[in-house]
Amino acid sequence: MLDRVVGYLGSTRNIVGCALALAGLLAHFLGLAGAFWPLVVAGLYGVGALLAPADRTRAAVSYAEAETGPLRADLEALLRRVRGSGRLPIDVVARVEALAEVIAEVLDRAEALTTSPDHLHVVSRTIRDYLPAGLEAYANLPPAYALTRRGDRDRSAHEELLVQLDLLDSALRTVAEAVHRGDEQALRDQSRFLRDRFGPSGLDL
Repeated sequence: MLDRVVGYLGSTRNIVGCALALAGLLAHFLGLAGAFWPLVVAGLYGVGALLAPADRTRAAVSYAEAETGPLRADLEALLRRVRGSGRLPIDVVARVEALAEVIAEVLDRAEALTTSPDHLHVVSRTIRDYLPAGLEAYANLPPAYALTRRGDRDRSAHEELLVQLDLLDSALRTVAEAVHRGDEQALRDQSRFLRDRFGPSGLDL
């Protein structure tokens, strides 16, 4: 309800109605509205609100939003499961949270991310496949078994999971760096445009 009220206050209809109502008040102060000036003001507001065109609703969702919105929701759901599982060690949870921060930062640059199918694929598979598969496999192991090296294995299951998380972190930071480079290049292009249009400036990077 409050959102609707706030939305109407900023709508074209309210703005036009208020403008006409102010015109009615001005007429009153100039002595043109007569004794029934409140009705005149209210009537002008109503005429403006009724005749003004309705605001257009933005129904279209960009491709970038359509791609990254569900990924963001899946990432948040995964984080909730990790934090509430009770079967993952503290260091694993901390690594996953750090990894999630990198992913969220990349998802915040949806337009830049979706211009590269390869980068989008890495982010998507990490959220929906690589991370859940590794964490689920680990959580299904008895804690004592997960922490113990067995036979000729170089690493315990716990150590193996940390290696996997490090590999994912490295891959995602590479994606993040590429996205940031895209942002930097866009800034350079804007500086070049401004320089070409308005002459030398302090915008050189």
